[in-house]
Amino acid sequence: MNIFRRIYNFYYEGFRDMTVGKTLWLLIIVKLFVMFVILKLFFFQSQLGKYETQQEKSGAVIENLLK
Repeated sequence: MNIFRRIYNFYYEGFRDMTVGKTLWLLIIVKLFVMFVILKLFFFQSQLGKYETQQEKSGAVIENLLK
Protein backbone atom coordinates (compact mmCIF):
# COMPACT_ATOMS: atom_id res chain seq x y z
CA MET A 1 0.00 0.00 0.00
CA ASN A 2 2.92 2.32 0.68
CA ILE A 3 4.08 2.08 -2.94
CA PHE A 4 0.74 3.37 -4.23
CA ARG A 5 0.89 6.30 -1.82
CA ARG A 6 4.40 7.17 -3.01
CA ILE A 7 3.34 7.01 -6.67
CA TYR A 8 0.32 9.20 -5.95
CA ASN A 9 2.45 11.76 -4.08
CA PHE A 10 4.98 11.80 -6.91
CA TYR A 11 2.36 12.78 -9.50
CA TYR A 12 0.44 15.05 -7.13
CA GLU A 13 3.49 17.10 -6.19
CA GLY A 14 4.69 17.24 -9.79
CA PHE A 15 1.36 18.52 -11.03
CA ARG A 16 1.04 20.99 -8.16
CA ASP A 17 4.40 22.59 -9.01
CA MET A 18 3.68 22.98 -12.73
CA THR A 19 2.84 26.42 -14.07
CA VAL A 20 2.69 26.09 -17.85
CA GLY A 21 1.61 22.46 -17.67
CA LYS A 22 -1.68 23.27 -15.97
CA THR A 23 -2.58 25.66 -18.79
CA LEU A 24 -1.65 23.07 -21.41
CA TRP A 25 -3.77 20.40 -19.70
CA LEU A 26 -6.69 22.82 -19.62
CA LEU A 27 -6.30 23.43 -23.36
CA ILE A 28 -6.18 19.68 -24.02
CA ILE A 29 -9.37 19.10 -22.01
CA VAL A 30 -11.20 21.93 -23.79
CA LYS A 31 -10.07 20.62 -27.17
CA LEU A 32 -11.28 17.09 -26.37
CA PHE A 33 -14.61 18.50 -25.19
CA VAL A 34 -15.05 20.38 -28.46
CA MET A 35 -14.04 17.36 -30.55
CA PHE A 36 -16.25 14.80 -28.86
CA VAL A 37 -19.28 16.82 -27.75
CA ILE A 38 -19.76 19.90 -29.90
CA LEU A 39 -18.74 18.37 -33.23
CA LYS A 40 -20.81 15.23 -32.59
CA LEU A 41 -23.92 17.30 -31.94
CA PHE A 42 -23.65 19.38 -35.09
CA PHE A 43 -21.83 17.30 -37.69
CA PHE A 44 -22.14 13.63 -36.80
CA GLN A 45 -25.83 13.23 -36.19
CA SER A 46 -27.19 9.72 -35.94
CA GLN A 47 -28.09 8.52 -39.41
CA LEU A 48 -29.17 5.13 -38.10
CA GLY A 49 -31.97 6.57 -35.98
CA LYS A 50 -34.35 6.57 -38.93
CA TYR A 51 -34.24 2.75 -39.19
CA GLU A 52 -36.44 0.70 -36.89
CA THR A 53 -35.01 -2.81 -36.97
CA GLN A 54 -31.49 -4.07 -36.48
CA GLN A 55 -31.51 -5.61 -39.97
CA GLU A 56 -32.32 -2.27 -41.60
CA LYS A 57 -29.50 -0.62 -39.64
CA SER A 58 -26.97 -3.28 -40.59
CA GLY A 59 -28.08 -3.08 -44.23
CA ALA A 60 -27.54 0.69 -44.24
CA VAL A 61 -24.08 0.31 -42.71
CA ILE A 62 -23.09 -2.31 -45.28
CA GLU A 63 -24.47 -0.13 -48.08
CA ASN A 64 -22.39 2.86 -46.94
CA LEU A 65 -19.24 0.80 -46.45
CA LEU A 66 -19.42 -0.69 -49.93
CA LYS A 67 -19.80 2.65 -51.73
